[in-house]
Amino acid sequence: MKFLTHINARLLVMTALSFLFVLNSCKEDEEIGPAPTITAGTAAQGTVGATVQITATVNAPEGIQSMTVLKNGQAWDSKTYPAGTTTDSYTKDYVIENLPVGSTVTFTFQATDSQNQASTLATQIVTISAVPAKQIVDVTGVLEGNVTWTKDKIYKLIGYVRVGEDPTIDGQPTKTGVLTIQPGTIIIGDRASKGTLIVQRGSRIVAEGTLEEPIIMTSERAPGEREPGDWGGLVICGKARNNQPNGVFQLEGGYGGFSGGTDDNDNSGSLKYVRVEYAGVPINPNQEVNSFTFGSVGKGTKMEYLQASFGNDDSFEWFGGNVDGKYLVAWKGWDDCFDVDFGYSGNVQFAVAVRGNLLADQSGSNGFEVDNNGQGLLVEPYTSGTFSNVSIIGPKVDPTTQISNNYQNGMHLRRSNKLKIYNTVVVGYPNGIYIDGGSTQTHAANGELVLNRVVVAGVVGWGSNNFGAGAGVPNGFAVRDVNTASPAAPITIGTQKPSEWFIAQPGNKIVADYKTLGLNPAIFTNSPNFLVDAAAAESLTKGGAAPSGAFFQAVDYIGAFKDTDWTSGWAEFNPQAQTYR
Repeated sequence: MKFLTHINARLLVMTALSFLFVLNSCKEDEEIGPAPTITAGTAAQGTVGATVQITATVNAPEGIQSMTVLKNGQAWDSKTYPAGTTTDSYTKDYVIENLPVGSTVTFTFQATDSQNQASTLATQIVTISAVPAKQIVDVTGVLEGNVTWTKDKIYKLIGYVRVGEDPTIDGQPTKTGVLTIQPGTIIIGDRASKGTLIVQRGSRIVAEGTLEEPIIMTSERAPGEREPGDWGGLVICGKARNNQPNGVFQLEGGYGGFSGGTDDNDNSGSLKYVRVEYAGVPINPNQEVNSFTFGSVGKGTKMEYLQASFGNDDSFEWFGGNVDGKYLVAWKGWDDCFDVDFGYSGNVQFAVAVRGNLLADQSGSNGFEVDNNGQGLLVEPYTSGTFSNVSIIGPKVDPTTQISNNYQNGMHLRRSNKLKIYNTVVVGYPNGIYIDGGSTQTHAANGELVLNRVVVAGVVGWGSNNFGAGAGVPNGFAVRDVNTASPAAPITIGTQKPSEWFIAQPGNKIVADYKTLGLNPAIFTNSPNFLVDAAAAESLTKGGAAPSGAFFQAVDYIGAFKDTDWTSGWAEFNPQAQTYR
């Protein structure tokens, strides 16, 4: 009996130990950390014989065991690590062999941790170029005095880079500067710090590219990896008037973009042949840095041939001021194409906006979004700028094209504005025009908000009215006759429905099928053809007339183009594929 008891006791101990072992094993399994991650260095280029650094960063919570590096799929290097190593910054020099110009060498990295977990593959690509790689110059802080950026270098914006220093809202700069950028210069924004270039009041930027050598401000990332919002954008702050309290304000987001004053002839410099790509940073909800942000910029500033592409917010936004502009391109941005606020009173002629079918912001994306101010107050100076010869090309190509439900209006004219729009075409939006709010509708009835020679065109077969009516979300109109309340209520301009008022204005038309306007179908592609067919039934090549004023070029057509493509040679519609360094 004692013998059996002893055996039973041993069995109990062994069973308990086995149970504890199983529990401990399960616990160990459950506590294994995540697999290692590896980030390869940015794409590089160089001539034959040049030395390029191959880099990667490894993070392995369970400890790095080893890393392997392949060159074009063949073993090139490997590294093992002491126990307990959880991070590493790998660097090794590669001397470019005698390879053809334009060819590439791909370095592939993979790390394994102490638990034999492998990272996903990461690659760094080296392109063999005919000319030496440009030096990258990091730029931080405040630029003071006369500073010149040259095309033989690439300038990397880290954080908020300011031309001049204007630390308070009262408009007393403590430092001033003039930044001159040579034609052909490349500027990249640091993705981690959302690099942003801000020209403060009292300072200037002179960025004058050429048709052959535009100035390019873009993402630091490699071709195929770029995204909207990779960096901040270009911000210019001026001293012209606006309708904010005391005539001064800080641009939305609170990053020290102080703007405003009393000098409508203020000169913040000049922009010519400048592209801004993959910019736009949300600082707070509905408060962003845009691709181009203009805060009370004055008439002494010159702007023409500007392109905003794949921005994470608005392509162009004017907060007050009266600067003029010509030849603007808003290409497949995220939010609004042309956003006009705070009493902007300048002139713009020849502008085109083209949307991507699924690229739209949750706040609602429009061609024009226009406010007198954020509250719709009846204060001067009113948002009363004049736009002529604008082509607003929405996302809907044909009835089968899937578009984001966040698309709204070709023109959303709201909050007491008095904008004036001439010789303009809107196609492919759920709502062509929405004149929103009682005071805005009163301004239209009084002839202070002007739409003349404006053509709104639908997509044949898109719902019952060619604007998506009855086809689910969105449920659109050529000109909206009811508001967006629930339930919707009718709106009037004077005694007329908005659609009746619109048709009664000089030269305005609603066309069922945008294809009858003479627009080339390639306008929706990455190789757009903007020229208009004069033989089309409702061709845009006729019916235009320029507004009065010396700024405006005489025209006889509707939209931004007739028989000359002013984007040719300097604009880029597929920047994702471009190698800039």
